[in-house]
Amino acid sequence: MQIQVNSDNHIQSSIRLEEWVRTTIESTLERYAEDLTRVEVHLSDENGDKPGPHDMRCQLEARPKGHQPISVTHKADNLELAIDGAAEKLEHALEHLFGKLRGKPRAAVVPFERTAADALLEDEFLENEQAAQNG
Repeated sequence: MQIQVNSDNHIQSSIRLEEWVRTTIESTLERYAEDLTRVEVHLSDENGDKPGPHDMRCQLEARPKGHQPISVTHKADNLELAIDGAAEKLEHALEHLFGKLRGKPRAAVVPFERTAADALLEDEFLENEQAAQNG
Protein backbone atom coordinates (compact mmCIF):
# COMPACT_ATOMS: atom_id res chain seq x y z
CA MET A 1 0.00 0.00 0.00
CA GLN A 2 1.44 3.30 -1.11
CA ILE A 3 0.63 6.38 0.98
CA GLN A 4 0.88 9.81 -0.65
CA VAL A 5 0.69 12.90 1.57
CA ASN A 6 -0.39 16.29 0.17
CA SER A 7 -0.88 19.55 2.06
CA ASP A 8 -2.07 23.04 1.17
CA ASN A 9 -0.04 26.23 1.45
CA HIS A 10 -1.15 26.88 5.04
CA ILE A 11 0.29 23.63 6.41
CA GLN A 12 4.04 23.45 6.41
CA SER A 13 4.94 20.06 5.06
CA SER A 14 8.00 18.28 6.36
CA ILE A 15 9.50 14.81 6.25
CA ARG A 16 8.62 14.41 9.91
CA LEU A 17 4.95 15.30 9.28
CA GLU A 18 4.75 12.94 6.29
CA GLU A 19 6.31 10.06 8.26
CA TRP A 20 3.95 10.64 11.17
CA VAL A 21 0.93 10.65 8.81
CA ARG A 22 2.13 7.49 7.02
CA THR A 23 2.69 5.69 10.32
CA THR A 24 -0.78 6.64 11.56
CA ILE A 25 -2.47 5.50 8.34
CA GLU A 26 -0.45 2.27 8.11
CA SER A 27 -1.19 1.27 11.69
CA THR A 28 -4.91 2.02 11.37
CA LEU A 29 -5.35 0.28 8.01
CA GLU A 30 -2.79 -2.54 8.35
CA ARG A 31 -5.42 -5.28 8.03
CA TYR A 32 -6.36 -3.88 4.59
CA ALA A 33 -2.79 -3.32 3.32
CA GLU A 34 -3.01 -6.19 0.82
CA ASP A 35 -6.38 -4.97 -0.48
CA LEU A 36 -5.32 -1.36 -1.17
CA THR A 37 -3.06 -0.02 -3.90
CA ARG A 38 -2.80 3.54 -2.61
CA VAL A 39 -4.09 5.95 0.01
CA GLU A 40 -3.93 9.66 -0.75
CA VAL A 41 -3.89 12.05 2.20
CA HIS A 42 -4.94 15.68 1.69
CA LEU A 43 -4.30 18.02 4.63
CA SER A 44 -5.65 21.55 4.65
CA ASP A 45 -6.28 24.48 6.94
CA GLU A 46 -9.67 25.75 5.82
CA ASN A 47 -9.43 29.15 7.50
CA GLY A 48 -5.86 29.80 6.40
CA ASP A 49 -4.07 32.05 8.86
CA LYS A 50 -7.25 32.84 10.81
CA PRO A 51 -7.87 30.66 13.86
CA GLY A 52 -11.19 28.90 14.19
CA PRO A 53 -12.86 25.74 15.42
CA HIS A 54 -12.67 22.66 13.24
CA ASP A 55 -10.55 24.38 10.62
CA MET A 56 -8.06 21.54 10.11
CA ARG A 57 -9.26 19.09 7.47
CA CYS A 58 -7.98 15.65 6.50
CA GLN A 59 -9.34 13.92 3.44
CA LEU A 60 -8.33 10.33 2.78
CA GLU A 61 -8.90 8.61 -0.53
CA ALA A 62 -8.31 4.86 -0.57
CA ARG A 63 -8.01 2.85 -3.76
CA PRO A 64 -9.14 -0.73 -3.14
CA LYS A 65 -7.92 -3.21 -5.76
CA GLY A 66 -10.60 -3.70 -8.40
CA HIS A 67 -13.06 -1.21 -6.84
CA GLN A 68 -13.97 2.45 -6.99
CA PRO A 69 -12.03 4.80 -4.68
CA ILE A 70 -13.43 5.49 -1.23
CA SER A 71 -13.11 9.01 0.17
CA VAL A 72 -13.67 10.25 3.72
CA THR A 73 -13.13 13.64 5.36
CA HIS A 74 -12.75 14.69 8.96
CA LYS A 75 -12.45 18.21 10.40
CA ALA A 76 -11.03 18.99 13.82
CA ASP A 77 -9.29 21.65 15.89
CA ASN A 78 -5.82 20.26 15.13
CA LEU A 79 -4.10 18.07 12.56
CA GLU A 80 -3.68 15.09 14.87
CA LEU A 81 -7.41 14.86 15.58
CA ALA A 82 -8.28 15.44 11.92
CA ILE A 83 -5.96 12.65 10.76
CA ASP A 84 -7.03 10.21 13.48
CA GLY A 85 -10.71 10.90 12.79
CA ALA A 86 -10.34 10.46 9.03
CA ALA A 87 -8.32 7.25 9.49
CA GLU A 88 -11.04 5.84 11.74
CA LYS A 89 -13.76 6.77 9.24
CA LEU A 90 -11.81 5.14 6.41
CA GLU A 91 -11.28 1.99 8.46
CA HIS A 92 -15.07 1.74 9.01
CA ALA A 93 -15.77 2.37 5.31
CA LEU A 94 -13.31 -0.37 4.28
CA GLU A 95 -14.74 -2.72 6.90
CA HIS A 96 -18.17 -2.13 5.39
CA LEU A 97 -16.95 -2.63 1.80
CA PHE A 98 -14.95 -5.78 2.42
CA GLY A 99 -17.51 -7.17 4.86
CA LYS A 100 -20.16 -6.95 2.15
CA LEU A 101 -17.86 -8.53 -0.44
CA ARG A 102 -16.72 -11.38 1.73
CA GLY A 103 -20.13 -11.93 3.25
CA LYS A 104 -20.93 -14.30 6.02
CA PRO A 105 -20.16 -17.94 5.44
CA ARG A 106 -23.23 -19.82 4.37
CA ALA A 107 -24.29 -23.08 5.94
CA ALA A 108 -23.49 -26.10 3.85
CA VAL A 109 -26.52 -27.57 2.15
CA VAL A 110 -26.71 -31.30 2.77
CA PRO A 111 -28.82 -33.13 0.21
CA PHE A 112 -31.73 -35.03 1.70
CA GLU A 113 -31.44 -38.78 1.38
CA ARG A 114 -34.70 -40.62 1.60
CA THR A 115 -34.51 -43.70 3.80
CA ALA A 116 -36.87 -46.67 4.26
CA ALA A 117 -38.04 -45.17 7.56
CA ASP A 118 -38.96 -41.93 5.75
CA ALA A 119 -40.99 -43.90 3.21
CA LEU A 120 -42.89 -45.72 5.99
CA LEU A 121 -43.62 -42.45 7.80
CA GLU A 122 -44.85 -40.87 4.57
CA ASP A 123 -47.09 -43.88 3.82
CA GLU A 124 -48.51 -43.75 7.35
CA PHE A 125 -49.12 -40.00 7.04
CA LEU A 126 -50.91 -40.41 3.71
CA GLU A 127 -53.08 -43.26 5.08
CA ASN A 128 -54.08 -41.10 8.07
CA GLU A 129 -54.89 -38.17 5.75
CA GLN A 130 -57.05 -40.41 3.55
CA ALA A 131 -58.84 -41.94 6.57
CA ALA A 132 -59.58 -38.46 7.93
CA GLN A 133 -61.04 -37.35 4.59
CA ASN A 134 -63.20 -40.48 4.27
CA GLY A 135 -64.13 -40.39 7.76
